Amino acid sequence: MNRNFKFENIAALIEFVVGSGLAISFHWFLDYKEAAFTIFGVGILLSLATYLLREELAKVRSALTNQYTQSHEITSALALITDPECQAKATEILNSAKKTFGILQQGYVPLSETEFYLETARATDLSRTQIKAVDPFASGWDTRSAILNLYQANLRVLERGVKIMRIFVVTRDEFSGPEVQKILTLQLRDGIDVRVAYRDELPSAGDHTWDSPQSYNFAVYDDNLATDVFATPGHYFGRKTSQAAELSKYLRIFEIIEHNAYRLSLDDEKLVVSYSAAVPT
Repeated sequence: MNRNFKFENIAALIEFVVGSGLAISFHWFLDYKEAAFTIFGVGILLSLATYLLREELAKVRSALTNQYTQSHEITSALALITDPECQAKATEILNSAKKTFGILQQGYVPLSETEFYLETARATDLSRTQIKAVDPFASGWDTRSAILNLYQANLRVLERGVKIMRIFVVTRDEFSGPEVQKILTLQLRDGIDVRVAYRDELPSAGDHTWDSPQSYNFAVYDDNLATDVFATPGHYFGRKTSQAAELSKYLRIFEIIEHNAYRLSLDDEKLVVSYSAAVPT
């Protein structure tokens, strides 16, 4: 860069000297003052213009060089790997990175399991009006620390007046289990609007209603943020997004599940299901 800068200065100096020399020649030897002043003025303007043009070209060349280096950095690094086993591992890492880039391009932030529960608890604490959640029933609601901490965040926002609707997607056999009954009763007692939807009454994952296979494990916070667990296990446990187009998809899916869900209530500490009809909000 210093060499380019010196070259630009020298070139500008040469142009200035040549223009000045021509102007002096016309003034002294040809006694043509008008032409001398014109040549001198035009020479200065041309020298300034070419100097600025060279400076801009140098900036563009530097930017293009940096972009080329960045875009080929991974390729160059792979080319330096000679061991076949190391090449196979590098290809595996690169393919995984491509999948991650694909998730990011869609407007989602991929999350590990620890990050996922941390983000859901944080999003819950930041909620101001409502949380819409869909959950499959999995053991650990009353034993796993991550889920317990998330539930404590639920209780904190309930005290602030935030409305929480949680729809559990279960099979009919699961619903009659004592552990499920216990958790549903507990959440109803704590003030959560709990509902239940049976898997066999919901559209299948391949149905055109769904844009992608559903884990039935997502939540939307104030219609501004959504968190979702991947249906297929992989390197990442879940993801989050605040993209308006993606949020509208989750709200639409929630609306469909809610339409097929049954309201739950407590009658003398006994769980009662309104089987007569699905009750929308």
